[in-house]
Amino acid sequence: MATNKLKSGRVVVKVPASTANLGPGFDSLGMALSLFAWVSLKPSDTTRIMLVGDHLKGVPLDKTNLVYEVAQAVFRKAGIEIPELEIGIRSDIPLTRGLGSSASAIVGALVAANALIGNALTDDELFQMATALEKHPDNVGASLFGGIIAAAWDGERAGYVRIEPPQGMEVLVAIPEFELSTKKARNVLPEQVTMQDAVFNVTHSSLLTAALAAGRLDLLGQAMRDRLHQPYRAALIPGMETILRDATSHGALGAVLSGAGPTLLMLAESGQPEEGRLEAFVKQVMSAEGINVSTRWLKPCLHGPEVRFLGEKDPGYHEAPQQYLASVEAEVGV
Repeated sequence: MATNKLKSGRVVVKVPASTANLGPGFDSLGMALSLFAWVSLKPSDTTRIMLVGDHLKGVPLDKTNLVYEVAQAVFRKAGIEIPELEIGIRSDIPLTRGLGSSASAIVGALVAANALIGNALTDDELFQMATALEKHPDNVGASLFGGIIAAAWDGERAGYVRIEPPQGMEVLVAIPEFELSTKKARNVLPEQVTMQDAVFNVTHSSLLTAALAAGRLDLLGQAMRDRLHQPYRAALIPGMETILRDATSHGALGAVLSGAGPTLLMLAESGQPEEGRLEAFVKQVMSAEGINVSTRWLKPCLHGPEVRFLGEKDPGYHEAPQQYLASVEAEVGV
């Protein structure tokens, strides 16, 4: 039960990255990934924002910072004033690559601010706020609840169902060097599609959701096909068409564009010898297009944000946020 009491000390929240759409589930399916961001909040005499990592270049250091603005939205909704904050942000999630960097920042700020005021808001209230801020529920839902999320938003209220990811499934992400903004990726989409393509996506999204819920890995290659957004975004990402078409011939269960891109995402069975072959195939295709990519094997993240309080006697409390967060690793700690 919420206490509406201001917590003394520093709150540190670890938030998973996410992938959205999973092919046909446009703006409705999301999955949390084992790649993380951290948000640290502490009441202060003056607002200071400190950043850690190579993925936060250009992030504002004043009160226009997204974390600050979201935290203040939580305080206003709860009727509590904390105008000045010491904020630390670390992200191992590359920006504007289709891995939910903005969603993780929003969720991290919501959860940290709520924890700071004794969890005055419910998880559903946080989810509604996150969806309204992000304008779609898939990324924020996955980062907030972990696992796989099937969700819908009508512009006023979002609903979701959490699905436990199938066992024995791993994720290969291929992250190009270049950025691709969500706005640019959405601008190439048509305002209307044919009834045939709409039905194609509805049926495949339904099959994909059921296959994930039932653990039917054998159906993913068919179920992850899409006609609603990926064909139109392919021109923005050289090599994408080849990888989405041929990845299953090189060991993938299925291949999709992660969110708005440009990251490409492949699902594979854990521990299969084809993992090396799949990674080599992806790199070869992108290299032929003159594009450098970094590849990384991840797992579906089964949990949402993890919260830790640092009191005056805890190690790290008296360090500046960037010093403390620089020592935090994804696999251990908070």
